[in-house]
Amino acid sequence: MGKGELDPWGSDTVKDYSRLLSEFGIEPVAPLLPRFKKLSPHLSRGIDFGQRDLSRVLDAIDGNKPYAVMSGIKPSGDYHLGTKMTADDIIYFQSLSKRATAYYSIADVEAYSDNGLSFRETEKTAVRHVADILALGLDPDRAVVYFQSQEIRVMRLSSIFSRAVTMNMLKAIYGERPIGLYMAALVQAGDILMPQLQELGGPKPVLVPVGADQDPHIRLARDLAARYHDEFGFISPSAVYHKLMLSLAGDAKMSKRSETTLLTLSDTPSAASKKILSAFTGGRDTVEEQREKGGRPEICPVYDLYRFHFAHDDEHLQRVFHECTKGIRLCGDCKQEAASLVKSFLVDQQKRREAMTSDAKELLARSAKHLASAGR
Repeated sequence: MGKGELDPWGSDTVKDYSRLLSEFGIEPVAPLLPRFKKLSPHLSRGIDFGQRDLSRVLDAIDGNKPYAVMSGIKPSGDYHLGTKMTADDIIYFQSLSKRATAYYSIADVEAYSDNGLSFRETEKTAVRHVADILALGLDPDRAVVYFQSQEIRVMRLSSIFSRAVTMNMLKAIYGERPIGLYMAALVQAGDILMPQLQELGGPKPVLVPVGADQDPHIRLARDLAARYHDEFGFISPSAVYHKLMLSLAGDAKMSKRSETTLLTLSDTPSAASKKILSAFTGGRDTVEEQREKGGRPEICPVYDLYRFHFAHDDEHLQRVFHECTKGIRLCGDCKQEAASLVKSFLVDQQKRREAMTSDAKELLARSAKHLASAGR
């Protein structure tokens, strides 16, 4: 993996996270773990592996000062388990302090540029997405949710930022892309830096939880924060990076671009179970070889289901890993257990999401009113 090869719009996974750290200047999370009072599963399991200026957010938590957690979702399909990883981080970092505000962008401009979806289409999808993250645990009383295309501050910032970038700069970060995707990247930089505007409380630490492949967006936003520091007082945004979950085929990250090999929060429990039972595994060719050599959880998307989402706790995950690598656990049994865990989660999540639909609409309306009145 060479420089410039991270693709925020692609489906490739990262093969070597340590090389990513060194090539792109991302710092490891591990040295900061003692500063957390309680680790999330992502932190304790090494899923959140990298960071940029995370200490700024931890300083704000320790000093009882305000900070923002900022992310979003492209409303181009159902919430899937890869998307849920970012949602889990937003919810966790929002929960660490009463002074934290979560900003959640509905990336309808990107959905239009990348997927050709109309704003009318994505508006319908967005309500379900907001209901999903509320059902997962987002605190609506400290959250601002908005559509990119409807938030004038974001669009204004993207126009301002366009003054400071060149085509060569964008090509160096993203490679050769349609102009619409470059524009969407500038809009996303507007999302990331908007919480620091004076009418929204002024400069503050902003943490952006992202998958490892999204680092180009972080680098662009940090560069723009530095370029516009004198004008806006921007603090360079912080980031925490999570590893990418394998698709059920085991050959790419879990992505909406491969619908047959991903699990979504809208899958019926029976459909999800069938997908898991037919998934690729890190098992051996025969039972005898499996018993002798053990499985290979490092290449197994079924093990990823446990590690990223569904192991009850770290002890459960360690047991699955031990039984797999020692040849005690066979892939069929492992799939059956994973399918049971996923089915149980989906039943509960879908009930909660349905109950949260009116809350999602209310949050969108309340956020729009809050943003419209800010600074008046």
